Amino acid sequence: MVGCAAAASVYAGASTALQAIGGGIHGVRGSNAALCSCSSSSASSEAWSGLRVANGGLAREGVASWGKQGRFRVQGSRNGRRGGVRAALAGEKRAPAEPVGGVENLVIIGSGPAGYTAAIYAARANLKPVVFEGYQVGGVRGGQLMTTTEVENFPGFPEGISGPELMDRMRKQAERWGAELRTEDVEFVDVTNRPFTVRSTDSEVKCHSIIIATGATARRLGLPREHEFWSRGISACAICDGASPIFRGQELAVVGGGDTATEEALYLTKYAGHVHLLVRREKLRASKAMQDRVLNNPNVTVHFNTETVDVESDDKGQMVGLKLRDAMTCEERSLRVRGLFYGIGHSPNSELLRGQVELDEASYVVVEPGTTDTTVEGVYAAGDLQDYEWRQAITAAGSGCMAALSVERYLAANDLLVEFHQPAQEEVKKKELTKEDIDMKFDISMTKHKGQYALRKLYHESPRVISVLYTSPTCGPCRTLKPILNKVIDEYSNDVHFVEIDIEEDPEIAEAGGIMGTPCVQFFKNKEQIKSISGVKMKKEYREVIEAHK
Repeated sequence: MVGCAAAASVYAGASTALQAIGGGIHGVRGSNAALCSCSSSSASSEAWSGLRVANGGLAREGVASWGKQGRFRVQGSRNGRRGGVRAALAGEKRAPAEPVGGVENLVIIGSGPAGYTAAIYAARANLKPVVFEGYQVGGVRGGQLMTTTEVENFPGFPEGISGPELMDRMRKQAERWGAELRTEDVEFVDVTNRPFTVRSTDSEVKCHSIIIATGATARRLGLPREHEFWSRGISACAICDGASPIFRGQELAVVGGGDTATEEALYLTKYAGHVHLLVRREKLRASKAMQDRVLNNPNVTVHFNTETVDVESDDKGQMVGLKLRDAMTCEERSLRVRGLFYGIGHSPNSELLRGQVELDEASYVVVEPGTTDTTVEGVYAAGDLQDYEWRQAITAAGSGCMAALSVERYLAANDLLVEFHQPAQEEVKKKELTKEDIDMKFDISMTKHKGQYALRKLYHESPRVISVLYTSPTCGPCRTLKPILNKVIDEYSNDVHFVEIDIEEDPEIAEAGGIMGTPCVQFFKNKEQIKSISGVKMKKEYREVIEAHK
């Protein structure tokens, strides 16, 4: 049972990013497949069975009609305070609808718990939301949970679940119900003219409503040599980079006194020889549970009243320590560490809406209390972008649900709602991996491979360009890059061999490759390295390398 209104068909969106990762096709349920868990659920999926009943009944019946190109328009309908209307016409074969006049019902900007939850609810309402997940600006696709090790307080997972896995599950659920997912950064938004305009790195979309769930970005200290050592000793993501060979067995430092900093310090103890937690104040701001874990861990030393001044390096330009200052006496000293990780909080990513909707003094989007409504009708804010107090995954998901339901009511109340349906299809079950699949021997005729054995064979035998992706299991940006890179590899399947290297499983390969952080992609041809690209980049950068050497 799933939360929302009566049964509805599913629009199978165009996005294939997860298919590229999983190598399979996601099943699509027919119109009789699922019922909602709310009290107004009905087992029927006959024509008009999808009409939502609010407060015991419809205030006024609506008029439904099929227009051009399979568009299903609902006009003049009201459901009391809800104002949302749904209809599922069972058994009718028709092509997927197109936006009326090229205008989408809804664009969701951002992923994470808020964005994906909004996408799930909107997609189940047959709104076919277009979701700009982002890939670089404002953090990684999937939000801050992509850099979180274990999530222990999200309902439904008694044993806990990793942040990246939780986000992958939410993403798959949104895609299954018909959300159109685009791994692109939004560069421009105009909510002063209707329909609204959303422009990304690759496309422009007109829409009647927007949910912005862009979350927050990790703050930096602004040290004098910060840029010089960024990704060469300084990182804002211990989860992503902590397993790198340059940090293993070394003394490392984490800056911050909240939950983020304490969690990163504890995580780094799995790899570091010792961890120093640098706290500017005289006490920790983290939760009591996290404070107890840090203070009782023999592999963590907490330095109170300590400010970080700059990075110290040796004659070879390698980071060897930090210059620190006592906040009480202003006395400076050196601390020998090989890495510095930031855990000093985040800033809301609200720049897209600055000057168009009201922001508070800290740049959080102002919403009407108890809602996700911004100061512009039809524009809604969800997640950490508008939550300066709670900032939890579960509250972000809840606000995403609120925003999606608000959009549906807004569209129906203004005669803008266009429903999208897909002909009923049988559910396609994923093929389970067998032990024989897992233990399958190397085959050079295949394009994609994993592990050091495949890399060594291809390095010596392949005449193609070899693309090597270095990842780590807890690296959120790695999960963002994989679907992007997979699309490029698929385009050049006859010109390239692809190998994925897990730096925890094959640390000697990562060390030999000089890998200092993940994700990183190296390209080889004829036993020579031709390019190394760190982080998550646009598809065209990877294409250019292959095109130049294929």
